[in-house]
Amino acid sequence: MENNAMLINQEATNLALRRKARKAKIGKIAANAFIYFVLLLMYLPIIYITIFSFTDSPIAGKWVGFSFNNYAELFDLDVYESSMIWTAARNTALVAVTAAAISTILGTLGAIGIYYLRRRWKKNVLDFMTQIPVVNAEVVTAIALVALYEFISRFLFTIPLSFVTLVIGHVVISIPYVVLSVGPKLEQMDSSLYEAAMDLGATQTQALWKVVIPDILPGILSGFLLSITLSLDDYVVTVFNRPKNNGTFHTISTYVDSVTKRSALPTQLRAFTAILFVVILIVMIVMNVKSHRNSRENLKKEKKKND
Repeated sequence: MENNAMLINQEATNLALRRKARKAKIGKIAANAFIYFVLLLMYLPIIYITIFSFTDSPIAGKWVGFSFNNYAELFDLDVYESSMIWTAARNTALVAVTAAAISTILGTLGAIGIYYLRRRWKKNVLDFMTQIPVVNAEVVTAIALVALYEFISRFLFTIPLSFVTLVIGHVVISIPYVVLSVGPKLEQMDSSLYEAAMDLGATQTQALWKVVIPDILPGILSGFLLSITLSLDDYVVTVFNRPKNNGTFHTISTYVDSVTKRSALPTQLRAFTAILFVVILIVMIVMNVKSHRNSRENLKKEKKKND
């Protein structure tokens, strides 16, 4: 009887374990399916427009045969649409790099200043104020900047909407992200290194450039790249603060908006989008590979030190 009871208990336990394993497997499959579904939704528009960049149909979604004509016309500057696309791309890149460089400098200095504040309440207040523009609606920032320019133009000196005002707008929306990128690196840094450099005779400037900046460089680079990404994608701040020039100054976002109001999306823009995606993809792969190699080298160095 006891043996039979033990066998029954063993079978019940095995059955429960199998059911648990089955549920875990089903849950894992469902989780993976959900992740792949979300990724598909994210990349499906890019895949769609890339596929139809290889056909001559003026209507995206209608396949009329494989062709490289869209890519050939894209690089033919005698075609008006192609010329406008490259002009808008040049403007976009110029604004993005300029704004990102200024934002990175100001944001890095701001993050360092906040980190070295002695009064805790001031540090918390500035951290909070830095996070507000991140969650604030861009349209509020854009309108506020235009109102500020109008106020200064009325009471002090005239500020016409120009390339400078456009860069200022992009800098305003990018600085908080640089601060948020650099801040965690400062928190991870060994603060005693800065004090040690000062004790060894370095000036504050020397200690900053030779100790602090190299230690937080990954955060600075992340902030710079994030600023470029924000600037490339921005539409609201751009459309409010760009030079008017009879509406001829365009970035990629404003050009797409203006051209789709008059007609369908130019076929060359499909090719441009596909090329831009491939370039960004290659850059991201190279950066990830480089980061992975650096991590492996750092682990090897730590193991050697421990040994």
